[in-house]
Amino acid sequence: MLISDAFLHVHRQTIISLAARNNAPAIFDSPSFARNGGLISYGPSFADIFRRAAGHVDRILHGAKASDLPVEVPTKFDLVINLKTAKALGLTVPNTLLVSADELIE
Repeated sequence: MLISDAFLHVHRQTIISLAARNNAPAIFDSPSFARNGGLISYGPSFADIFRRAAGHVDRILHGAKASDLPVEVPTKFDLVINLKTAKALGLTVPNTLLVSADELIE
């Protein structure tokens, strides 16, 4: 399980390649890892976070104090499964995960 930061995100292709070369099933927190060949990603939906942040910006632009706005945590999480990578690793993805996935990459 890799929790990415800016450095790891920039080097995601190297990380994915190393995991594949060592037959290591790796789980990431950003969909870009699964879309680029990683096995699975599960993490907060950045589209949802940005959409909700727009509401905060709107309130601030209409006079609200930023310090008066509530701190929010992610409420929507995305599960992306790369079936091509699973097959290359010789893994069978359980149906319960397949039906729960927000995106399947074949």
